[in-house]
Amino acid sequence: MLTLPNILTLSRILALPLLAFLLWWPGWELGYGLAFVLYCLMGITDYFDGYLARSSGAVSKLGVFLDPIADKIMVAAVILVLTAQGILRGPYVGDMHVIAGLIILVREIAVSGLREFLGGLQVSVPVSKLAKWKTTFQLVALGALILGGALPRWNVMLGEVVLNVPHTVGLTTLWAAAILTLLTGWDYLRVGLKHMD
Repeated sequence: MLTLPNILTLSRILALPLLAFLLWWPGWELGYGLAFVLYCLMGITDYFDGYLARSSGAVSKLGVFLDPIADKIMVAAVILVLTAQGILRGPYVGDMHVIAGLIILVREIAVSGLREFLGGLQVSVPVSKLAKWKTTFQLVALGALILGGALPRWNVMLGEVVLNVPHTVGLTTLWAAAILTLLTGWDYLRVGLKHMD
């Protein structure tokens, strides 16, 4: 049960309180810098736990169970803390960027419930390429938003608006992830509806 891939997965879950702590003070540039490094390490362990499990034949039921949970908890925790600290705010639309985060959270919960329902029917729903792109945009978005807190002076002028480069990249890719979230969520729902009476 305590294989290296499972330990890597568990380390992501155990690192979440530290990540949330580092993100709690938006003006703390060092904290956001450390949070960015920790977030990147968590992303690297996410890649390597699956790779190591498959390549060494150490895929376990615990790992299959924990890995997606660790991913969803990490994304949810980061979105919630960034929202609470006002980081999902930007020019032109203000707090409307929170909607992109909300779309992602709702989809994660709905798809988890759908997978559980379909699992009881012995129906497997493979992860699509589009869903992998969604995950990539999501991870880049959250990382860029964290980096924006670490580098608040990395700005450009767009007309009369001052834009923080990583923050703007983060908000843009968050919306891209939200759009892909809706598309992939609809794909999962269509499969699920075929199996509902």
